[in-house]
Amino acid sequence: MTQHFIPVAFLRGGTSKGLFFHARDLPADRAAQDAIFLSALGSPDPYGRQLDGMGGGISSLSKAVIIGPSTHPDADLDYTFAQVSVDKPVVDWSGNCGNLSSAVGPFAVDEGLVRVGDGEALIRIHQTNTRKIMRARFAVRDGRAVVQGDFAIPGVTGTGARIRIDILDPGGSVTGRLLPSGREGDALLVNGRLYRVSLVDAAKPVVYLDARDIGLTATETPEAIEGDAALMALLDAIRRAAGVAMGLAPAPEAVPLANPGIALVAPPAPYRALDGRIWPAQSHDLAIRMISMERAHRAVPLTGGLCAAVACLLTGTIPQSLATPAAAGGEVRLGTPSGILTLGAEMERRDGRWNATSAGVFRTARRLMQGAVAVPSTIPSK
Repeated sequence: MTQHFIPVAFLRGGTSKGLFFHARDLPADRAAQDAIFLSALGSPDPYGRQLDGMGGGISSLSKAVIIGPSTHPDADLDYTFAQVSVDKPVVDWSGNCGNLSSAVGPFAVDEGLVRVGDGEALIRIHQTNTRKIMRARFAVRDGRAVVQGDFAIPGVTGTGARIRIDILDPGGSVTGRLLPSGREGDALLVNGRLYRVSLVDAAKPVVYLDARDIGLTATETPEAIEGDAALMALLDAIRRAAGVAMGLAPAPEAVPLANPGIALVAPPAPYRALDGRIWPAQSHDLAIRMISMERAHRAVPLTGGLCAAVACLLTGTIPQSLATPAAAGGEVRLGTPSGILTLGAEMERRDGRWNATSAGVFRTARRLMQGAVAVPSTIPSK
């Protein structure tokens, strides 16, 4: 045979979809895992469609997850995330996907990896990329995660059962510091010009840029952002300079694709969402547009949204200075291309510095398919 088959489930979590593997079904070698994920999702595809795999042609639909026994005393299982580039032979292991995090607990229950009774389940998840503990709460009936419900999230058609995800102590997820530079605001020299930014790492390292500084409003459509090649090149250059400032790489060209993310933020303003609905300025606290894996995100990466919720509580950061005063209460409504996303965060003073104690959000998830994915026999199997 020219192909072999690896057991897998295909799940939607929040506004992302991905392949969920048991660790026991994969080789331990990271390079072999890279090859499996690239083949299974159809990358690299210079046409940007991933037609020869399970991917959907954008970063939020080109992901893989590995679930295995816990290696942490405070967790029930290990969860490892892989972000797969659409058009490059690159698998980035440097961060987490907050959206797919919402599907981890239900997957574990349905697979019998954790035993819970009916009612509300509490699953403790060790996120191995960021070395953080997450808690997932969701309904269980007859030994399986409940799927149907009346909870809606922007960017997903219909409704589902609500899942609560809390990331404990999310600060320093990749860099080790909530404020990687030690400051709420920085200036980056890019292409001979200084750009004001805030560098924050909570659930995901993100560089925040006031959209007005580059002539934008943070209400633009993803298509408009992606269609401006000069703008995309500038944002990537700022992102890479921020990666160096955050200590993620010694030089811009070495900064990984997934981290840091870059977010354009601005004061609330009316805008038209992707479904055609008009959202008034008073519907949200902060307008935001994010770039993920060199593509304009159709909503926001959930970890990027959680980081924004924390940043809005940090006096002196660009998001805090632009958000409405209501965001200071710990709950922030983000105006994203797909609608309004509400997130929460909690802070405390520790050793004279602010520390993020938790950041959380509500999502829905659904198993879409299960079976086995075909990969070439030339790729090592378990």
